Amino acid sequence: MDNTTNKNIYGETPDYSKKENWCRRPEATKEVDTFYIYATEYILGSIAEGAPEYASLDNREMLDGAETEYLGHATTYEEATNVFMPYYRQCGMPTMKKAWKETGTVDAAISGMPYDDVVTALDYYFENLNGGRPFILAGHSQGSFLGKLLLKKYFKDHPEYYERMVAAYLIGCSITKDYLADNPHLKFASGETDSGVIISWNTEGPKNAEVNAVTAVLMPGAMSINPINWKLDDTYAPASENLGSLIYNEETGEVKFGDIGADARVNVSRGVVITNAQIDPMPEEAAKVAHEYFGPDGRHGEDYIFYYNNIKDNVNKRVAAYLANR
Repeated sequence: MDNTTNKNIYGETPDYSKKENWCRRPEATKEVDTFYIYATEYILGSIAEGAPEYASLDNREMLDGAETEYLGHATTYEEATNVFMPYYRQCGMPTMKKAWKETGTVDAAISGMPYDDVVTALDYYFENLNGGRPFILAGHSQGSFLGKLLLKKYFKDHPEYYERMVAAYLIGCSITKDYLADNPHLKFASGETDSGVIISWNTEGPKNAEVNAVTAVLMPGAMSINPINWKLDDTYAPASENLGSLIYNEETGEVKFGDIGADARVNVSRGVVITNAQIDPMPEEAAKVAHEYFGPDGRHGEDYIFYYNNIKDNVNKRVAAYLANR
């Protein structure tokens, strides 16, 4: 799709000097920032007949989904950092599926307009909003795959920014051994407080591993760290060690934290985190999409909420260790 067609259908590249093009653009009150890239929120609309491949910046499904994701995911970074979250024109599910089926990765679908928008937002952020502070790069799913491309390309070209990166929480995508070998300036986390590292995992139920399910987010040679004990091996972390999962009551809108049985063990050979925690039944159409993309026992949508307080605690510890060692 050429640039003229892009402009006609999806509008101009967002102007990130305008606050309305940011889901969150706070006044900085903390010593560290987070730049958060939201996951695919253009979902059911994208599978409708004749739907555009990408969501324009005014797509209501995407905007509402980004707001929900901020509350359920990005707030894990809010206590320790100033969280910046731009809107960007993101890829729909069928377009990502096509790229995944043809190449084994979604990169071809996101490396055009979505990546370009996020790079434009990053340029504006570093030049006008960051003020030289250390930062965390974070996201989920499509956002994490975009973060993976940014580490490979953007931050390699901007070592002056990269040297201030506390960590990259690229959750819900695959960081593979080949990717790390091809990008020796990058390294995967090895513990709870190391800095300048990538933290990543994909969450699944036991059946996915039993049937060796093929999913859109899992690539050969993937690595995962345990979000409860922060180990890379298969040491089991029982739910009793989980600091609290996010529990949302759809009827009342109430959010609380508690024990829902979200344990964790790294399946090293598959490169995922296996949990026994169950999820509530989804509407039929949503369940069909989830099964198609994430296998019969996927927990992709729960990567953050199952381990919400553990992520929050880890961000606080990692930031504190970074600042203490500066």
